[in-house]
Amino acid sequence: MRKKLTLLLPLIAACIGLYAFMPADIITVKGSDTMVILAQKWAETYQAKNSGVSIRVTGGGSGTGISALINGTTDICNSSRPMTKTEKQQLKNRYGSPGVEVRVAKDGITIYVHPSNGVAKLSLAQLKGIYMGTITNWSQVGGKNARIIVYGRENSSGTYAFFKEHVLKGYDFGGSVQTLPGTAAVVNAVAKDANGIGYGGFGYAKGVKICQVSSTDGGAGITPSEQTINNGSYPISRYLYIYLKNRPTGALKSYVDWIISAEGQAVVKKTGYFPL
Repeated sequence: MRKKLTLLLPLIAACIGLYAFMPADIITVKGSDTMVILAQKWAETYQAKNSGVSIRVTGGGSGTGISALINGTTDICNSSRPMTKTEKQQLKNRYGSPGVEVRVAKDGITIYVHPSNGVAKLSLAQLKGIYMGTITNWSQVGGKNARIIVYGRENSSGTYAFFKEHVLKGYDFGGSVQTLPGTAAVVNAVAKDANGIGYGGFGYAKGVKICQVSSTDGGAGITPSEQTINNGSYPISRYLYIYLKNRPTGALKSYVDWIISAEGQAVVKKTGYFPL
């Protein structure tokens, strides 16, 4: 018996040691593809100073994150659009609360074109025409005679929903729009396609040309920046959100409070988005 106990002691000690290194709190985050690079950077920065917390971040789109929040499979939902009344009611039906909305950053939906594209500005009306399929050639908007290759996001994307509401005014996207599974994929496609156009978060605009946007035909073209986002002059500005089922407590509250603190907002700026 003593021999068996002697053999078990190292195993017990190993298990105790392993348990000692396991984080006391695990926070799951899911949702917006636009926000995934920001959420990962928040998690990395926070965990570096809070070793007792493990933050697990996945994307999938705002709609996917909201569904996960309603289903109880994530603690935090990242969303690049506001939750709908129906979604809030579903939360209330299940948890007795319509959820908690926290604005965590600002963004401007950015129009990407190939660096060689001569078009420097597009109006909201022209963007609507391009994405509905009534404008099909770059020559129709002051560019070269070439077919416009249109890239966009899948319908689970909050950016898709925001663009449809604020640029297409609720109308459907044209059949020629090539839907891609993430903003990085849209940027990658446009960077390789001299006739391509795409849209997405400002933080992803690498290797592409940012096209200015004007509110009206003939109006001044505006580039997304901290100044134009804050003063509202950029026509397709938006907030980025996190949602929770109920008012957070414990480690979850500490993390949310940190995100909207000066330190968390410094991460927003460093990642390429705009602080509150």
